[in-house]
Parts: sequence; C-alpha cells; structure tokens
Amino acid sequence: MKVTIDSKKGLKTNLKVFVDKKTITEKIDLRLNELSKTINIKGFRPGKVPVEVLKRQFGKAVYGEVLEKVLQETSAKALEEKKIKAAGQPKLDLKSYGEGKDLNYTLEVNELPKIQLKPLDSIKSIEYEIKVTDEEIKKRINTIAKNQNNFENKKDTDLSKNNDLVIFDYEATIDNKKFEGGEGKNTQIILGKDLFIKGFDKQLIGVKKNDDKEVVAILPENYPKKEFANKKATFKCKILNVKKPIDTKIDDNFAKNLGAKDLNDLKQLVSKQIQNQYKMNLNSIEKENIMEQIEKSHKIDLPDNLVQQELAIISQDLKKDEVEKNKNEREKIAKKRIKLGLILNELGEKNNLKVNENELKNEIQKQIQSMPGQQQQVLDYYQKNPAAAASLRGSIYEEKIIKLIKDKSKQTKKTVSIKEAEDLIKEHHKDHDHSVDAKDTKKSKKTVKSSPKSKKIRKK
Repeated sequence: MKVTIDSKKGLKTNLKVFVDKKTITEKIDLRLNELSKTINIKGFRPGKVPVEVLKRQFGKAVYGEVLEKVLQETSAKALEEKKIKAAGQPKLDLKSYGEGKDLNYTLEVNELPKIQLKPLDSIKSIEYEIKVTDEEIKKRINTIAKNQNNFENKKDTDLSKNNDLVIFDYEATIDNKKFEGGEGKNTQIILGKDLFIKGFDKQLIGVKKNDDKEVVAILPENYPKKEFANKKATFKCKILNVKKPIDTKIDDNFAKNLGAKDLNDLKQLVSKQIQNQYKMNLNSIEKENIMEQIEKSHKIDLPDNLVQQELAIISQDLKKDEVEKNKNEREKIAKKRIKLGLILNELGEKNNLKVNENELKNEIQKQIQSMPGQQQQVLDYYQKNPAAAASLRGSIYEEKIIKLIKDKSKQTKKTVSIKEAEDLIKEHHKDHDHSVDAKDTKKSKKTVKSSPKSKKIRKK
C-alpha cells in the first residue's frame, strides 16, 4: 500500500491510496481457499471443490467482498500513517479497480483541528450557596400543610359549600338505562376542584348528610367505554357524609407523616429541599459561564461537515419555510456546540478521563431509585437502547470534565438569599432567551426556570 497527500486546504485533506494487484489477488485466493473447505457443489466431495471451479462460479462475489474489506483496512491505515484524525466518515472515490488490476482510490477527509489548550487557572467560577431563613422554611411547611386536605364531619344539618368533602353513593343512567361503570360506592369529591365530571361539583353545593340528590352531567370524551362518551347521564346520589376542611396541626406527628423524624428534622429537610431547588438552577448558570469562558478563550478552525450535521439536528423539526429563518443564529449555535465539544473532548483525553462501567451502572441506579414504581422500565430502557446508555455515558464524561475545570479554576464561594438567587436566575433567563425563536433552538439550548416549584416532602 502506498499513501500520498494529493492536496491539503485548511482542515480538508485529499489522500491518494494505491494497493497493488498482487496484494488483492492473494486475499482473493485466501478467501477462495476458505470457501473450498465449507461450500458444497454438486459433483464434488465436501471440502474438495477446486479453487478454479469456485472462482468461475463465485469470483465476482468474492472480489466484491475482498474489495470492501481492503478498502476498510487500507483507508484506516492511510489515516493512521498520515496521523490524521478524521471528523466524520471520509469520502472515498474509486479511481481504478477490477479483478487482476491495481486498486487506486482517493480519500477526502475532514480533519479534526489540533487544539492548543489554554491554562484552566484563568477560568473564573462561582459556587453559590443558598441562605434559607426560618420564615421561608415556615412558609413552605405551611404550604405543604394546606395541601394535606384534612377534614372533619359537619353537623348533619349543615349544607355543603366549596372546599367541603362530600361522600356519596350513586347510580347513573343514560336515557333511563343503566350502563357499565354507572355505579359508585363511597365516592369522595372536594367541591370546587371539578375533578370528577365537569360541572358535577356545582350541583352538590347545598346538600347535607342523608340527602338524595339528582345530578345531570355529560360524560367525558375519554370515558373508558367509548359508546358512552359525551352522553348525558343522570346520577341519583345518596349523600353519606359532608366534611369541612380543617387546618392541619403542624407538629411532630405531622412531620412523621411526611417521613421526617420530628418537626425539627422536617425543617432541615425543607431547608435542604429549597436549597437544592435553587442550587440546581444556579449550578446550571455556573456551568454555562464556565463554558462561555472556555469557548471564548480558544480559537480553532471547525470542520464544516460537523457544523452542518449539528445545524441539521437543530433545524430538523422546522417546516421548510422556517429553515431559512434565523439560519445565521442557528449556525452560530451549531458552531459553538461543535467548538465546545471538541475542546472538552481534548481536555478529557489530555487528562486521561474515562467513564468506567461501575460509574455508568451507578448513574442508571440513581435514575432507577428516583422513579419509584418504574424501576424495571428504566432498567429495561437502558438495557434495550444502547444509544441511551451511550448518551448517559457522554453526560457523565462531560460532568467529569466540568469538575476538572472547576477544580483548576479560580473558585469563589458566594452565599445568596432566595431573592438574590431568583434575581440571578431571572437575569440569566432573560439574557439567554431572546436571540432566536424558542422553537428554533429547543434542541440546542436549555432555559433555566425562573422560580422553583414547591414540592411535598415524601414518605421514605
């Protein structure tokens, strides 16, 4: 094999590859000899078919098979010999080939750029800590308590009103005929939430215990039995009880019901929960700031084929008339993503960072534990989808690189209040969400939520 550089312009290199006919003939003969030991042809004993007979019958097919293998092997060796790191699949062009002929072909290669890494101690990073006040903890616990839906019996003569809990049995008919699913025992609904059947709640306002009440409602479109969907049904309800909401007593028992040891432990859990909700967004801001510094501190040429592939991914959900809209902005995003990917990968390689199987398994295990009741589905998903596991491995690898940058950067710690954290998140959101239409960049840019939602403390 002989390899020469035909031309080189920027990151694009054209190679000429020559493989003599003797090498190819030897490989063909070797393959035919292998076939002669296994193939059966009428008139010849198994394993005794002459090579010449095989060549007449299967020569073209064997040549095609050998040619494909030679092209794979020699193109890889050509890149290795010239110390070229290809950005994507090289373009191969056959110039001359055929049985009994030398093989000549060219390789058009987009090379990965050589990256001169800048010192990481010039990068500045801020690690935010959230200060949560007693008042904010109290407010969050009160919100949790209000959502507990505690009730006590009303007097038998007291009429129901919004936010009361009504317990009833019912029998329903459509056109005076009973239907499947038209009976219920000890049904409970909180008036005003309209969660049973639309418009049902309002008709139970003003009832009391032991009342008989007739309610007319339209069955929902998604009713399990499709033949009854959107039909008018008459519900004959027997009111079993009416309860009024009561304030939840916030004490140790309340805390234990939420999985905490006592009220003080609940306060600590709530404080950590609030911190984590804001810290996740602030960590994203810190990461983006680091990425921007890394990107701006390096000047590298980018392989056009990788940029175009990334641009295609960003634009894949757009309609034809939208593809040209904001194309320049999407191209900037594509270039930034490719540039960062190349720099981060170089950092990973230079520092010998790798993701081992245990780290991948541990991350999958974390996801399994975070989705109670769906553990097996999560496990099956990663076992049956190699691409998903590869993507997860990539995320772990990136986090390792970010940690490396943080460790070597000029770090400062900053304690902020919740108000200051919200302002930082809102400001970041505003600065990073105006350059391109959201639907143009939904696959290329993550937006930070401006305010975290409160969540219930769950039982352990």
